[in-house]
Amino acid sequence: MQLLQRSLIAGVSLMMAGSINLANAEQVSRINGAGATFPYPVYAKWAEKYANEKGVKLNYQSIGSGGGIKQIKAKTVDFGASDAPLKAKDLDEVGLMQFPMVMGGVVPVVNVPGIKAGEMKISPEVLAEIYLGKIKKWDDAKIKHDNPQLKLPSSTITVVHRSDGSGTTWVYTNYLTKVSKEWAEKVGNDKAVAWPTGVGGKGNEGVASYVKRIKGSIGYVEYAYALQNKMSYAQLRNHDGHYVAPTSENFQAAAAGADWEHAPGFYMVLTDQPGANSWPITGATFILVYKNQDKPEVGKEVLKFFDWSYHHGGEMAEKLDYVPMPEKVVKLVEETWAKEIKGADGKAIWSASMVQ
Repeated sequence: MQLLQRSLIAGVSLMMAGSINLANAEQVSRINGAGATFPYPVYAKWAEKYANEKGVKLNYQSIGSGGGIKQIKAKTVDFGASDAPLKAKDLDEVGLMQFPMVMGGVVPVVNVPGIKAGEMKISPEVLAEIYLGKIKKWDDAKIKHDNPQLKLPSSTITVVHRSDGSGTTWVYTNYLTKVSKEWAEKVGNDKAVAWPTGVGGKGNEGVASYVKRIKGSIGYVEYAYALQNKMSYAQLRNHDGHYVAPTSENFQAAAAGADWEHAPGFYMVLTDQPGANSWPITGATFILVYKNQDKPEVGKEVLKFFDWSYHHGGEMAEKLDYVPMPEKVVKLVEETWAKEIKGADGKAIWSASMVQ
């Protein structure tokens, strides 16, 4: 009898150990994402803080929006990230949903000896003609017209652009398409285009590196990269005809009129927005996840991370000159999670009670 009791107790102990091991197996300690380089600085900050607080690490590959879209479609990552929003029909075709995470600005950066950050002014027409290869020298009459106070060298302009499929490029070329009929007809708007001139760098990091090394160059990067690399950015003439600098306040001005509630699939483009202070190349960056989650426990951890980032990452985002999403947009996004993202059993993996 005692032997039988010991056997039963041992059996129960093994079952309990098995349950504990199963529970541990279901715990998620790492989530994986890939895509846009535009938000990488703020995602890295959030990830560091989140790992310290929650014990869950984020492995994020900053490979460009095109790569992020490919990897989420191939299901090799838990989420994709893109600065180029997908239209609702494209999302529906593959069963994805997207939501905006943070907003920021793309800025032209220059390496012209003697020219400091914010000193050079560039009109939309001039920017387009530089990237079309029509304006070739820094002392071109059109550049001098807008910058009579600057001593501009008679040196060749080296255009730097992205070499990879990039949401930053999508935002930049979207702007150029709006302000230049010739650009719209000859080049157009996409994550990768047939550049008329210039050299290509991979990621915001690659473009920043090229511009820093090549005297007489001009490129475009996300604002945080311009600040972190101490680069000379240019002022731009905006939709209302005012020359403005890239600042968090001016990014917010561009985003002020965005009607997210009536944007199918959260598709929103913030370039060339009206407003006296609006920065003309403002954009949101987006997260892509599957509506039907094969691994709901992983999907839940992904949403927990971004929920925490919405509610606790605003100050970190602002310090890097990103614009946090407004509270009403966050509420709308999380309501959409609860409605659309489900596990294999058809049940929602997110609820309002999970807000951290």
